[in-house]
Amino acid sequence: MLLARVAQTVLRCHMFERGQSVGVAVSGGADSVCLLHVLLELAPQWDLRLRILHLNHGLRGQESREDEHFVRELAARLGLIAQIRSVDVAASRDNLEQAARLARLDFFREQISAGSVVRIATGHTKNDQAETVLFRFLRGSAGAGLAAIRPVTSDGIVRPLLDVSRAEIEQYLRERQIAWREDSSNTSRQFSRNRIRHELLPQLAAEWNPAIAETLHRTADWALAEEEYWDGEIDRLSSQFLLDRDGAVLVRTEVLCQLPLAVSRRLVRRALKHVKGDLRGVDFAHITAIVSLARSQLGHGRVQAPGVEAERSLDWVRFVNPSAARKASGDYRLPAPIPGTVPVPGTGKALALELIEKAETFPPPDSVYNSDQGWVDWRALSGTLEIRNWRPGDQYQPKGSAGEEKIKTLFQKARIPRWERRHWPILTDGSAIVWARQFGVAAPFAANSASTMLLSIRETVAPLEFGIGDCSSGV
Repeated sequence: MLLARVAQTVLRCHMFERGQSVGVAVSGGADSVCLLHVLLELAPQWDLRLRILHLNHGLRGQESREDEHFVRELAARLGLIAQIRSVDVAASRDNLEQAARLARLDFFREQISAGSVVRIATGHTKNDQAETVLFRFLRGSAGAGLAAIRPVTSDGIVRPLLDVSRAEIEQYLRERQIAWREDSSNTSRQFSRNRIRHELLPQLAAEWNPAIAETLHRTADWALAEEEYWDGEIDRLSSQFLLDRDGAVLVRTEVLCQLPLAVSRRLVRRALKHVKGDLRGVDFAHITAIVSLARSQLGHGRVQAPGVEAERSLDWVRFVNPSAARKASGDYRLPAPIPGTVPVPGTGKALALELIEKAETFPPPDSVYNSDQGWVDWRALSGTLEIRNWRPGDQYQPKGSAGEEKIKTLFQKARIPRWERRHWPILTDGSAIVWARQFGVAAPFAANSASTMLLSIRETVAPLEFGIGDCSSGV
């Protein structure tokens, strides 16, 4: 029985909690009208409060207006609130199928964000699932793509009819003499999904497998179970290997080299999604190119994917929004107040400058004397100090070095990725470099046993934001 099967799907997938407010997406077609009546019958089991959501895309003129009128009358007859929205999908630059889908999702998310509903139920069926699996397979999807239409999404959309066929739905409506609307666009061969529904699937059923729809549905169910396992596994591995820094995601190349290829691909996929927010337009070729870049003998390179740029520099691959990367690449030059703390643009770090009278022992016993802190002989300075980012051509003689070296050479020796260099802080006295991050104080300015007043340069590191997971190696 259809009702019992839907109830089983709801329970198995944990679609509702008791007392929730649920928006039912009703277009007026058979699937959505069936969904509404089924949920009305099942609502008492979970004490659900239903309301109707209808989006008029305006694509079929008078027919669209009649659909809206039908839904309004249906809501009034059933005593339900109807939230109705009209949009001009035809004005979108996207293809109509995609534009209509995005308009619906925006409408649904607005309703959830506004608190009108907690869940939104849509009328996707077993046939929709089969069509989606085949469509994605033909486009080259695998794994997560073949999981196709998910019963429950992270943003609150549920599909109670996903185990029910379109033929069963129409039988249910006819037996109860429930009217529905026919969408004339469902027969148009203009849309790829309709060509799959009316041409390709019937041909496959006639010539290859009479149960092709059921087979594709099982494929989606199998793929979904696989993806649920992998999601948990990649959550664990992401917390170990992916570093989230200021909206960009970094991963060591050795990680993508040493892990099995299947895992490397999924880590790359997770990084892309984290930066972009979704995976629309990202395909297998992008992921393969990024993994190949990480495993290459070359120490640098770049792969462009829709909305994401993956850049390899030495031992790291960084995933970043291209526009954000361009915006954050500017030079800076800042006064260095003493005492004072100066935030270093684009790094989440700051330089703390402080004058300290020299103690009997040097450096002071309570100090941390390492690459994050330097000691300058105050008398060697003119007092016109500035903090700026590294520029090509910069060179100086670090304390302990035999002579001057280009900072670019020091970067290469220390294997500093290119994107880290852009905002690399340098302390200058006029045109002379006094101190450079990690490479230390310049020899002519370094404090010594004869120094009486010291300038402490200490780099403070803001807490890193590990939105994906901690990365103990850092960068």
